[in-house]
Amino acid sequence: MSETPLTAIVTGAGSGIGRAIAQRLAQAGVQVLAVGRREAALAETARLHQRDSPDDRIGILPADITDPEAPQAIVAAAVERWNRLDILINNAGYMEIMPLAELSADRVRRLWEVNVTAPSLLAHHVLPLLRDTDGTIVNVSSVLGQRPGAEVAHYAASKAALEQLTRSWALELAPDRIRVNAVAPGPVKSEALLAAGMSIAGAAELEQAEAARIPLGRRGEPEEVADWVWHLANPESTWLTGQVITVDGGLSLT
Repeated sequence: MSETPLTAIVTGAGSGIGRAIAQRLAQAGVQVLAVGRREAALAETARLHQRDSPDDRIGILPADITDPEAPQAIVAAAVERWNRLDILINNAGYMEIMPLAELSADRVRRLWEVNVTAPSLLAHHVLPLLRDTDGTIVNVSSVLGQRPGAEVAHYAASKAALEQLTRSWALELAPDRIRVNAVAPGPVKSEALLAAGMSIAGAAELEQAEAARIPLGRRGEPEEVADWVWHLANPESTWLTGQVITVDGGLSLT
């Protein structure tokens, strides 16, 4: 690893897996630009890191990644801070309970804008920077990208699309020595179910049911997913590309 600190953009870094990824990379000495819609949540991500490691490795940038001008603004912020980029983590995602009988064009469009279009455009805009550093992209998918789910069909389809983008980009960018991989988490402790519109009681019931189906007997921790993201992003993983690593406590075996 070079003496120059690695640099990374992490989207959706204000909570859950994204927060854990930003903190894990910072712990490894990576300079992180934490991107998300909620400035206060991003500030908390940075504060939690500084509580344990008194440094300023996590900087924050409030942005809605679906804004047409967001990719350029994110890249400009990275260039201003470091004039380089080594790692892009496309973590930001959007889940909505959407039965077929209740879907609308606007709801489907919003879901795909967050989960497919936005990461694609951001990858497009950071590509020149990654070419200069032999960089890497890690996409955060979901176990639902690999198995069906009632009432979350479009979310599952969007994550399946992200996994196929991962494989295709890996082939396309291999001549540039840019590696592209993904992590597909199973059920992890987070605010995702509440954000998707479930009630507190409904989310708790579903969490218990999910835990009962997981062979290892529990939901995952965001930090357990973040560790695998770092494994994939680490430049020492020199011969690994085009892979989707499922981190789900064995759920995909059932």
